[in-house]
Amino acid sequence: MDSIGEMDISSNSQNEGTLMNVSHNSGTSSSSTSSRYENQKRRDWNTFGQYLKNHRPPLALSRCSGAHVLEFLRYLDQFGKTKVHTPICPFYGHPNPPAPCPCPLRQAWGSLDALIGRLRAAFEENGGKPEANPFGARAVRLYLREVRDLQSKARGISYEKKKRKRPPPQQIPSLQLQVPPPPPVARKWSIRCADSPRR
Repeated sequence: MDSIGEMDISSNSQNEGTLMNVSHNSGTSSSSTSSRYENQKRRDWNTFGQYLKNHRPPLALSRCSGAHVLEFLRYLDQFGKTKVHTPICPFYGHPNPPAPCPCPLRQAWGSLDALIGRLRAAFEENGGKPEANPFGARAVRLYLREVRDLQSKARGISYEKKKRKRPPPQQIPSLQLQVPPPPPVARKWSIRCADSPRR
């Protein structure tokens, strides 16, 4: 299990934010190349396949569960570059610590979340049934939420979703009840003539 995909994953030091190295081939035409996302998804899928092959005992994809996905995510932590402070660290909760500390390096929550999204899509593209997708298992979703919350507290960074500005709701005139305007209020107006004395 320790020799899995060393070349793919350990090359992470040259590429912030993704788990595998992204290489660009400038000699190919843009029409024949896949998007960066598709290339990354294929590399992630191949890396996970290699992980299953090197698993002891070797594991077939059809027998893979959410527990195996969690095992894979924990395995990837050893290649992480994100400092996650422990609660006893003096820099716990500080986004920019002023000095180094011995806290462990982990995979960033955003990288893990994106990886699971790509593997979830790749599973279905490779013939897997959506209801049997181990990357969409409840345990995986809970683990990602736990990692997000832990890293948010430890690093002093909020991972709250940005709220999208929604356009105002469109009114459909035929469905709205037309309410007549209120009747005008009767007011007494006094008309003054220029000759009349003021009271």
